[in-house]
Amino acid sequence: MEEYIETTLAAGHIRPSTSPAVAGFFFVALEQLRGARIFTKLDLRSAYNLVRIRKGDEWKTVFHTTHGHYEYRVMPFGLTNAPAVFQALINGVFQNLLGKWVITYIDDILVYSTSPEEHVLHVREVLSRLQQHHLYVKLEKCEFHQTTVTFLGYVISRRGVEMDAVEALGGHGLACPHYGPGAAAGKPKRLAWTDQARAAFQQLKDCFTTAPILRHLDPDLPFVVEVDASSSGLGAVLSQRHGEPGNLHPCAYYSRKLTAAEANYDVGNRELLAIKAALEEWHHWLEGARHPFQVLTDHRNLEYLRGAKRLNPRQARWALFFTRFQFMVTYRPGSKNGKADALSRKFKTANKPILVEPILPATAILAPVLWNLMEEIQRAYAKDPPPCWLSADYDLRAAAVSPAGDAVGT
Repeated sequence: MEEYIETTLAAGHIRPSTSPAVAGFFFVALEQLRGARIFTKLDLRSAYNLVRIRKGDEWKTVFHTTHGHYEYRVMPFGLTNAPAVFQALINGVFQNLLGKWVITYIDDILVYSTSPEEHVLHVREVLSRLQQHHLYVKLEKCEFHQTTVTFLGYVISRRGVEMDAVEALGGHGLACPHYGPGAAAGKPKRLAWTDQARAAFQQLKDCFTTAPILRHLDPDLPFVVEVDASSSGLGAVLSQRHGEPGNLHPCAYYSRKLTAAEANYDVGNRELLAIKAALEEWHHWLEGARHPFQVLTDHRNLEYLRGAKRLNPRQARWALFFTRFQFMVTYRPGSKNGKADALSRKFKTANKPILVEPILPATAILAPVLWNLMEEIQRAYAKDPPPCWLSADYDLRAAAVSPAGDAVGT
């Protein structure tokens, strides 16, 4: 983000603005937490109500109730631009600290440091700035000097990032199809709370709350990209090997639904699209990576992607994009590609026939040629039966010996 702002400012494409109209331009880059060991989370009090409505514009916020006619003097919750305006306020307060040791999202502030001594100075600086701008925190919702903290639905620690257990259980719809028909959503029916049902529900909770942690990315280690495409969506997982013997740990994941046009691609092109989408999503890590990375797919034909002699126009465009990366494609059976497979199948769609893209263009085909050779042979056999030794039921080894046991010559 910082690089983008500096580049576009220098090019004259953008300039500082004081316009009251605003659109949010924000992302939470959790990867910047790599190396952090201690955290503090702050929650601001009143949030949107800290912003004063410009004098003369109060009438624009008018609302009517059975108890009277009122208008706001401060920014209320629910206005279209309220989140972006408040985010701009907070970003202005911590302008030169963002991306270094502070992350802000609306009224949530996360301070992170690599050592306790450093963290004391960071927290003191953040609280000082809040005081200068008359912003105050809810003490009961703040957590100071923690080694593990929950922030925006993630549990963050020195080990990495994992989903909060409460948030994870809220996403049970994704997992249901993968834990048998008993867990899948279907027509409303009366459920019996049996020991089997209780065990199945406990298994679901355990699988979510003990899921692998998203490890912090380490640019010194090689990357592994696992991809998969279904008839409705794409899925990908970015991983790295840590420790000995080098277990594969996920660092990030990606999934999206196929567009109407993409859903018409054949299997090979959908799998190729999954690779392209993953490399686009993580290009800031994979392009120029210190080590060539590996792409794992359950579509064996993609192993020969780099050496393909014949590509259609779409594939040729994608192949040109792939030249920006140093990677190898490796086949892995679908039974071992579970993570990416689950991500690609989270989007439901109507069943459509799989369209196989022909090798030859339609302009090169004049008319189909039908040659019913086997039918002609069968009709000929009916008129003039072949010798018995051409029959499929004839035992050549038995016929090679006479009834007397002597070999029959030819």
